[in-house]
Amino acid sequence: MNRKDQWQLAKKYLRYRFGAGNRHSVHSPFVYAIADKLLRDHKPQAAFRQIEGLRKSLLSSKETVTVTDLGAGSQVAGGNVRRISDITKYAAKPAKFGQFFYRAVAYFQPKYLLELGTSMGLSTAYMASANPAATVITIEGCPNITQKAKENFARLGLQNIRQVTGNFDTVLPEVLDTIPSLDWVFIDGNHRAAPTMAYFEACLPKVHDDTVLIFDDIHWTADMEKAWDYIKSHPQVTTTIDLFFIGLVFFKKDMKARQHYVLKY
Repeated sequence: MNRKDQWQLAKKYLRYRFGAGNRHSVHSPFVYAIADKLLRDHKPQAAFRQIEGLRKSLLSSKETVTVTDLGAGSQVAGGNVRRISDITKYAAKPAKFGQFFYRAVAYFQPKYLLELGTSMGLSTAYMASANPAATVITIEGCPNITQKAKENFARLGLQNIRQVTGNFDTVLPEVLDTIPSLDWVFIDGNHRAAPTMAYFEACLPKVHDDTVLIFDDIHWTADMEKAWDYIKSHPQVTTTIDLFFIGLVFFKKDMKARQHYVLKY
């Protein structure tokens, strides 16, 4: 991301901070519950301490890894050989979003979770920790990153994660064939409109009334905003929640009208 794009993102974020609503601006009981029970909940959990301890260790790591980057590339750190600390700093979601994922998984209780973009596995760990009985399938394009994430999962004692390595375009259809239903999908990879929309379309045949789709960096570039607008307007989508850095998508058929919310988080 160049300086111009960074400046544009900063301006968009300021508009979001001053314009976003809260639970009192929500009329949908379903969305109100999310705003009240998930966005406002700051209670610590034992898993948070463990995962953030891992993050701290990765941020102080001197180790490097050779990266095969199949997406839009790193936002900050370039080159094929990268520090584990830089990947953790720039690619991993901040703690508050990982902890939101934990609370949301505990709340919605999805049985089958799919993640596109493992990276160091911090978000994966939050999701897997929230429901040890669930199956979390995470896809990563780089074999060396997959291996580092595997080591991180072992360090946390997580045993409900299945890792898949490969280009999303190639392996996603194969993975989808193995999943009975898509209860939860977190798309955090590539960060370009066309692939993001393609992954969304690929998932649609297996979504249901209670599926939760989460898209990362929906305002990162104008191209990603194009993808977000496309997803919001899709006829199967009934409700979306824009939290600026991530977007939540729902398919509840009992919604009387299509609803799009921008909430502060």
